[in-house]
Amino acid sequence: MSGPVFAFAPARASDLEALTELRLAVMADSFNRIGRFNPDRARAWFAETYRPETTRLIMMGDEMAGCVAFFPTGTGVLKLEHFYLQPHWQGRGLGSAVLDSLLTEADAQGAQVILTVLRESDARRLYDRRGFVETGRDDLDVYMTRPPAA
Repeated sequence: MSGPVFAFAPARASDLEALTELRLAVMADSFNRIGRFNPDRARAWFAETYRPETTRLIMMGDEMAGCVAFFPTGTGVLKLEHFYLQPHWQGRGLGSAVLDSLLTEADAQGAQVILTVLRESDARRLYDRRGFVETGRDDLDVYMTRPPAA
């Protein structure tokens, strides 16, 4: 599957503020749908969980179109988190292209991919289409996994 041509760039600690604002812009509607939007809590949570060493900026030319964290959590397991695209890049195939690239990496390693997606998030459809299956849920999140390709 082809899509927009993007590049990954390493994230830095100094990207925290810009990526926090990106997260808020992207996630506000989903959090509002479940009655849980709290900008202060969202900022604090992202500051606690942001790790530049595992985060990649998604670049469209000179523009930072989004970010994604992708890292090992154990033998044969990669975790995908903090996958956010600028609103004007959503619905244009960029998310699919980025996810396909990451899944190709995982398949080359023979690794399964795990993630957590907010209940009511529009991103759930993307993960469903790429073979992720629900493994659990709580009042806020849905936990999903995708086995390595055969």
